[in-house]
Parts: sequence; structure tokens; C-alpha cells
Amino acid sequence: MQDSLITSPSNPRLKALVALRRRRQREDSRLTLLEGYDELGLALAAGVRPRELYFCPELMLDAAEQRDVVEAARSVGAQTIQLSRSAFEKVAYREGADGFLAVVASIERSPDELSLPERPLVLIAEGVEKPGNLGAMLRTADAAGADAVVAAEPVTDWGNPNVVRASKGTVFSVPVAAATTRETLGWAGARGIRVVATTPDTDTLHTEVDLTGPVAIAVGTEKYGLTDEFLVAADVRVRIPMVGKANSLNVATSAAIVMYEAVRQRSTRL
Repeated sequence: MQDSLITSPSNPRLKALVALRRRRQREDSRLTLLEGYDELGLALAAGVRPRELYFCPELMLDAAEQRDVVEAARSVGAQTIQLSRSAFEKVAYREGADGFLAVVASIERSPDELSLPERPLVLIAEGVEKPGNLGAMLRTADAAGADAVVAAEPVTDWGNPNVVRASKGTVFSVPVAAATTRETLGWAGARGIRVVATTPDTDTLHTEVDLTGPVAIAVGTEKYGLTDEFLVAADVRVRIPMVGKANSLNVATSAAIVMYEAVRQRSTRL
């Protein structure tokens, strides 16, 4: 099949791609952007079916990568469009572009739509505003085998291109959802999922609680932490021991520490 070719950076189709960097446009169109060879490969392996794939041979590291990924996208129904270097640089949103940019369906899901096992391990991020932190938490969730990540009171959407980039595409391999704090707590309670809230204001260490059952580990913003609503409703509060002078850890680091304690406990139990 012959690919379409766009050489002009002012092509209207490229302007539509740039518009997807805006949240309102993503929400209205229910589409988002996915850039990068590795990210695209992971998304395809997770069953994502791109609507369109834009590629630039001049920016690719080798021809084999081009053929494999372009053909894989085409085989699941994607329209493939070749761009000149100047045209691709118009739509690329990250430094060091490697010549791959896809349009995919946005991830819009409520916690009620998640399919969970009997003993789920869930990560809840309340009010986390930085796409880089959300992306890092997704990578941890993917590596730890978490069953879902829920954004409570999300400041940004899961389709934010910077979340996709920071997650290295794992936003498509880990089931994600978004809801209000009240909805998230109600969902966890209705399913018998124990909510473990991270906070420095407790004497209980994260290693001292049982994380082997159905559990949701909750983290909040770096500046304020979890809201009082979340802390009051949580089944247990835990802290990570700190002996330095800083009074907090990066939220993605905190999530990783407690998540991997859950992994340790669960592997010991098997």
C-alpha cells in the first residue's frame, strides 16, 4: 500500500495534530498523541489500534524499525502518512524526535469500568499535577504488576502527551481510570479494597502493614499530600522512614517504595 506524503509544515492536517496538545481538543475529539518508537511498540503490543501513524524516514535510526512498526500499525487498520523532516518537526512535541507519531483513542474510563482480579494491587494518585510524576508512577505500576492506577481529582488527563511520554507508553499497558476523590473512595469501599494512605503524620511504617490482600496505595501532591477527606476515609495510614533533613520525597518515589513493599510481601506469601 502506498503511504500518503506530506512535505509542507503548513498542511492543515498537521495543524490538527498540533491542536491535540490542548486538553479541550483531546476531550472533544476523544483522541490523543503518542510519539516515539518504543512507546508505539509497547502500545501496539498492548492492543492499541492507532487511527493514524505519521513517520519520517529521515529521523529513524534504521530502515528495519520503520518497516516493522509502520507495517504493524497498518496491519491493525492505521492510516500511514510519511512526513518530510520539516513537516515532522512541526508536529513533534518532544526533543530528540525519532520519526514516529500516532493518533490514538483517548483513555477515558471510570473506576467502575476497571476489570480487577480477586486480590488487586491498585495505585491511587490524588491531585498529582505534574505529568512527569504521573508517567513515572505508571512505569512503576507496570513494572510492579499493578492491576490499575486511578487518578483522583485529576489535574491533568491520562491522554496528556507529556504523561504518555513520561510513562514510556505504559499508560496503554496499565489499566487507568479517573474520578473524584469521593467516587474513588466509594469504589474502593464497595469492592472491599483496603485503602492505604501515605502520610508523614503517622507512627505506622509502610513495612508494618499487610499489603497482601486487595489494596489501594494512595499518594497525594508533593506540597500538601493527601486531602483530609482521603486520610479520614483510609483504612490505614503509613509513612516511609526518613532520616535526612528533607521533609518529603518525590511523590513518584514514594509510590514506588510502597508499591514494591507490596510486591515483596506478595512474593513472600506465594
